[in-house]
Amino acid sequence: MNRSYLELHVAIILAGFTGLFGKLVTLNEMLLVFYRVLFSSAVLLILLKYLQRRKTSVPFWSKTNGLMLANGVLLALHWVFFFGSIKASTVSLGILCFCLTSFFTAILEPLINRKRFSIRNLGLSTLSLIGIALIFGFDSSYRLGIALGVISSIFISVFTIFNERFIHRHDTLKVTTFQMVGGFIGLGCIILLFTQFTDFVFQLPNTSDLGYLLILSLFCTVLLCLLLNNALRHISSFTVNLSFNLEPIYTIILSAIIFNEAADFTLSFWVGLSFIVLSILLQTLFARASRKRIKAQTLSELPT
Repeated sequence: MNRSYLELHVAIILAGFTGLFGKLVTLNEMLLVFYRVLFSSAVLLILLKYLQRRKTSVPFWSKTNGLMLANGVLLALHWVFFFGSIKASTVSLGILCFCLTSFFTAILEPLINRKRFSIRNLGLSTLSLIGIALIFGFDSSYRLGIALGVISSIFISVFTIFNERFIHRHDTLKVTTFQMVGGFIGLGCIILLFTQFTDFVFQLPNTSDLGYLLILSLFCTVLLCLLLNNALRHISSFTVNLSFNLEPIYTIILSAIIFNEAADFTLSFWVGLSFIVLSILLQTLFARASRKRIKAQTLSELPT
């Protein structure tokens, strides 16, 4: 379990770099994500071919694989709207909107999985939202970026909820591979339609963009997804999404180091950070207490 939390937070640190690459790459958000899933799919397919065990292999065109491909389209669309939000506003604002994911998960997960609403999850989400608001505030001059960011957080929330089902039943590498391939196929079809019926122009990446895209694909996509999917085997989707509220903190620190940006670490920043960390710590403590109760109950029911 401790290893799962370590994998989760390494994935969050890698995710902190993602928004920065979104600013560095000059391609539009659609092409950026297209090349991201293209390169990631190629690497993962090679890994799957040489590392996957024969006993776990199944026909490519199965119902389950089709669902994983479809879920990959949701992930790709999340990235398109996420990078669109950053390009239409700022990295910080795009990350802020991404942190709405835990809020949407607390609402959508009970509806999709037909469970009761958790007052605790809603309360923890509200606590993290207060922290985010204190750190960033609300800037109405970036309405398009905010709208795209909200849509992005909805897509990733739904993706994570469905992804939790696949992770518990299938190999992590296989799930991640099919998601990347699904994103590539889905975006490829969308780009084809755009080039036929709009003024959308397909472009090849220049040398600098190609370097950034390869780093983004290998480390901030392949490695990130493998770590995240491994973590989801032992940690709930709500806890994962709530923990990702640390991403804006990592992103601010990274942007200050890499771009020498003067981050506004005011009192409200530290107070907001405290709210976010508190919500994550509380959720972690609640999860551990729940596991201990289940373990104790199981032991008490064993025959003596």
